[in-house]
Amino acid sequence: MGIFDCFRKVPEKDPFTVSTFNCKRNGMVICGTEYRPEGNNLPIAIVCHGFMAWQDTVRQYAKELARMGYCAYCFDFCGGSVMKKGKSDGATTDMSVLTEVQDLEAVIEYVQSLSYNSSDLLLMGCSQGGFVSALVAAKHPELVNKLVLFYPALCIPDDARSGKMMFARFDPKNIPERINCGPMKLGRCYVADVIGMDPYEKIKSYRGPVLIVHGTKDSIVKLDYSRRAQRAYPNAKLHIIEGGTHGFGKKHDAIAIAHLKRFLS
Repeated sequence: MGIFDCFRKVPEKDPFTVSTFNCKRNGMVICGTEYRPEGNNLPIAIVCHGFMAWQDTVRQYAKELARMGYCAYCFDFCGGSVMKKGKSDGATTDMSVLTEVQDLEAVIEYVQSLSYNSSDLLLMGCSQGGFVSALVAAKHPELVNKLVLFYPALCIPDDARSGKMMFARFDPKNIPERINCGPMKLGRCYVADVIGMDPYEKIKSYRGPVLIVHGTKDSIVKLDYSRRAQRAYPNAKLHIIEGGTHGFGKKHDAIAIAHLKRFLS
């Protein structure tokens, strides 16, 4: 042993166990990961990834929530991931915001059925996952105690009406059956399910506490969408991260997590 070895800091072990889970929606398997602290009657947190992403992209938030005492979950939306990164069933051409609402509802039903969990539920989502979480909270306000939205993609209906959604271009008056969106192929349902939607009318009925975090340099979802969401909700806090982009880098992620901790404290 060297003279300084006794002073080396041993990394602390995370205070939770990690295991995989799956549940079903309309016969399709949804695959996810559970981060479970010790104890019973645990509050639940479900974290939803964004468009073209998968559960690994939000895993850091699930871990942080587990460290705060939540039994935390992240999962892959059916057909919601690019390049086969997601493990859940489903084709990208069958995916839409509304099918992801159904996926999240199935996950909620599953995790609330577990004996060690309570009915206390936090929903958290990033980008399209934030939009989905907001829709589910408004649809089931009796189930959702708190809502956290990081750069929520409330722009999706406007994008559909403009015929410009990420890399996709199409005629919104004549929606094609298949839409090329960069590395992901979408189906007509992705546009048709939201093209007539007013997202703020849909989400405003949720009256619980809401945290919204958005960056000033987000070029995919403009900050104004989150400003409008704050006004639509009766009980929302908006924190703006100077220089934050769509999908926070390490520095801005640390700021966002600090806001999350304060919100939940």
